[in-house]
This record gives sequence, C-alpha cells and structure tokens, in this order.
Amino acid sequence: MTFLPQPQIGPPILRLAHLVVLVVPFYTPSNSSRTNHCAPGVVKWYAGALITGGMSMISHRELGYILLVVLCGALILGMTGPNSAAHLYVSAPQSLATAHFNLDSSQSKFIAHGLRGGLLWFKGHEHLVAAREFSGEAQLDPNQITASSLRLTVRTDSMVETSDAFTTQQKEIINKELRQIVLEPAKYPEIVFRSTAVSGRAVGRNQYDLKIRGDLTLQGVTRQIVIPAKINVTGNDLRATGEFSINRGDFNVKATSAFHGMVRVRGKVSFTFDIIGHRI
Repeated sequence: MTFLPQPQIGPPILRLAHLVVLVVPFYTPSNSSRTNHCAPGVVKWYAGALITGGMSMISHRELGYILLVVLCGALILGMTGPNSAAHLYVSAPQSLATAHFNLDSSQSKFIAHGLRGGLLWFKGHEHLVAAREFSGEAQLDPNQITASSLRLTVRTDSMVETSDAFTTQQKEIINKELRQIVLEPAKYPEIVFRSTAVSGRAVGRNQYDLKIRGDLTLQGVTRQIVIPAKINVTGNDLRATGEFSINRGDFNVKATSAFHGMVRVRGKVSFTFDIIGHRI
C-alpha cells in the first residue's frame, strides 16, 4: 500500500472544519440507494490522520462516532473558549464612529426673540435679532453621548434686526443702538459658548435629544447655562434645533434706552436656533 504524506492541519477547530468538508459529501446512509462515486478509502485515511495525527484506516461507523464526539467537544469549547468558533465567525454589530461637524451660518438660523416684556421691545412689534455670522464645531459620539461636545462663536457685530415689522429706517436705528448701547462689539467682539458636559439619549435612527451644559461668555462675563437640543443626522449633515433663555442681569447687558429710545432690553432674553453642520 502506498501512503500519502501526513496532512499538517494545525488547531483542532481547523481539523474539525476539514472533517466536515471531507466527510459530509461522501457519507451515504445505509438505507439510501444513492451511489457514492468518490474514493472512500482516501477520505477515511485523511479523516483519520486529521483526528489522530496518524495514517491508520477507520470504518465509516467509527468515523461517524469520532465526528460526533469532536463536534460536541468543539461546540462546548466554542461557547467557553476565548478563541472559540463563535469568536472566529460571529462578529459584534458595527458601532458608529464619532463624527465632527463644522457649523454653517449661511444655512442656519440663530435668533434672539423680543416678546412683550422681553428683549428689545419697540412700538409693540416683536424683534427678531439674528446672528448672521458664527462659526464652530460639533462633535457627536453615538456610542457615548457624554463624549459629545459643542463650540460656538458668534460675531457680535453680525447681530441685526430682521423682522419685517420694521421699516428699513427703523432697522437702521435699532441696529445702531444694538451696537453702541447693548452689544458693544468694539469692546466685546464675540459671544462664545463652549460645552462642558453633554447628556441625553437616542430617540430614533440618527436622532438624539440632548442637554448641552457649558460656559457662555457675553459682554465679558462667563456663566454656565444649559441648552436643550434636538439632533438629527442625515448623511453628512447635522441639524440641531432648540431654544434657551438667559437673564440679562447675569451678563451685565445694559437695559437703558438711549438715542431714540427704540431699544429696551428687559430681564429675560430668549434664543431659538436651527443650525446646520457639515461632516469634516
């Protein structure tokens, strides 16, 4: 008899894989009329070599018993061993990576609202003072919301009256008082918000309800505020919407009317935002 070289297979789990590949196609049940046209002698020799490391010949029945024992043992090891078949062939669900977004003021809205008794009440009309220019970056970590962050910088001189309730001349007067009396951009060129803590939860696919706590610097005074925000991510774009309020006295914002007396800043200032960011 001519013996073939002994196969070198490696770890038991790979031997098991070879057994399944070799034995199953050649096995013919005793009550089956199907003819096996393969070479059972070579198969039995190879299977025996895989299990025992030798070149001995074994019967179909012996091979079946051995295969059953090996399968059971492999299943047990697969459920408990660190290098189990489960680890080899079943991977954990893919998690979403942390994403960074640049804020786009040209596609966004950031508005201070003047309700009755609120910000900038003038002749019974509601003021809509919009920040035309701002920049910043948002970081969203879907796997760990607390690792998310926000940085926002508003150019103070870009805040202007936008309400259609006022004439062009009235808007010019209001904007002049905003710059010279209320916001003083020459002295305080930026309004800055930097998050210090983020909490919240996912409420849908790529949708999140967040509370963004951070430091707001306005008129040279820094106070901590909380901004509730609804986040929606679509493709490479992030959209954040929400509203928050601050107390004027906390930031030393002047309340005195001046010039034509068209601007009066009361105690509570409310802001709404609809901000778009693009993935970096």
